[in-house]
Amino acid sequence: MEITALDALATAAAIRTGAASAVEVAQAHLARSVRLSDVVGAFARLTPERALARAAEVDAAVARGETAAPLLGVPCPIKDLNPVAGVGWEAGAAVLRGTVAEVDDDLVGWFAEAGTVLTGKTATPEFGLPCYTEPEGAPAARTPWDLSRSAGGSSGGAAAAVATGLAPIAHGSDGGGSIRIPASACGLVGLKASRGLVSGGSLRMPGPGLGTDGVLSRTVADTAVALDVLSGRGVGQTYHAPLPGTSFADAATREPGRLRVGVLTTPVIAEADVHPACVDAAWAVADALQRLGHQVTQAPVPFGYERWQAFGALWSVGAASIPLPEEAEPLLRPLTRWLREVGRATSGVAYAEAAAAVQRLTVDVALAWDDFDVVLTPTLAQPPSLVGGLRDDDDPAADFAAQTRFTPWTSVYNLSGRPAISLPLHTAEVDGRTLPIGVMLGGRFGEEETLLSASAQLEAAVGWRHPFLAADPA
Repeated sequence: MEITALDALATAAAIRTGAASAVEVAQAHLARSVRLSDVVGAFARLTPERALARAAEVDAAVARGETAAPLLGVPCPIKDLNPVAGVGWEAGAAVLRGTVAEVDDDLVGWFAEAGTVLTGKTATPEFGLPCYTEPEGAPAARTPWDLSRSAGGSSGGAAAAVATGLAPIAHGSDGGGSIRIPASACGLVGLKASRGLVSGGSLRMPGPGLGTDGVLSRTVADTAVALDVLSGRGVGQTYHAPLPGTSFADAATREPGRLRVGVLTTPVIAEADVHPACVDAAWAVADALQRLGHQVTQAPVPFGYERWQAFGALWSVGAASIPLPEEAEPLLRPLTRWLREVGRATSGVAYAEAAAAVQRLTVDVALAWDDFDVVLTPTLAQPPSLVGGLRDDDDPAADFAAQTRFTPWTSVYNLSGRPAISLPLHTAEVDGRTLPIGVMLGGRFGEEETLLSASAQLEAAVGWRHPFLAADPA
């Protein structure tokens, strides 16, 4: 099999056993990235010299018999929202063009300790704010399933890289769905962990707890191992989530037991038309769960559309809090400028009320859904959007509204702090193309083990394929 078609754990195993060297693996992924990165808009920049030097270090460690690292020699790029010392760091923003990071984000070290090889920085939209990845002056991130369609965002470059065989696994982050949205658009696994399970590290300013880091991967097992790498690393964290009894990797090998599954295909955060393919995907997975012996019933909508506005207030204040000089404002995208204007117009009292509203929503979600072990929804209301299909520079408020209609379930889990995972269990013919349609499983706070066990069981029962790992997208 082509080296670039191996998943992360298979890649590490090949290096561990001597079937391939870390340098060979890095070279294969870099060569494919040079050829295809701009086609799918995957990388903001590649770091070939750094990658090959690091791969040589891994090979030297293997020669010494040091092979315990779980992701030994695995190429793993970092999203360009996070700094890597000595590497360009522009966060998808023209105003930061030419910026080079002076220090590493903490997670850069955590991935390195796990044995990974950093091959570059993946593309992200401006400051990670929209759910599409169309950075200024750079190629849009596209799903390899149909190059006219977006890879999603804000971890769109990471998803495009993993889906196209440019990396077996890639770092991503999720503040409103930014791992799960591109996972759905590109046919990948994407987990948003419980609030506090993965630390934001020592460099980042604390916030309302909407966002967390994770990975885009091709298998549940790869995502589980990455969660073991990233979880429980923080010191003095504001939020805490329980660690697994053994490991998340172990959870992905266990049977989940008989679960009570709630199915919801009604949008939660906005009035939205849901494409029949997305509804069909959810019910097809519900049928699969029922055949596996789980109890499947309908789940209620946990709160009304209007109460989601608390997310908008927190999101816009977060945008306004990005430290930029006043002269930078005209260089920002219209959506970013609009969000910052809305954030600056939000009073301290309004922000406090929004934070309290989120706490009330968290209780209401628990009251509505805690009787279920798993809640199943479509990940998105529509198939992957056309590039430019959600963006509206002339009316950024309409742009933001279109994004909420496209993602009417994902941010529920950011608000409530609960875990959720998007799985590539379904495809559909849309406008003459086969497209991936993600489904999302959500769990109770701190119950990643249940999600991973159920996801691995579905992976084995339903299965999926990734057609663009050795072949080129067309």
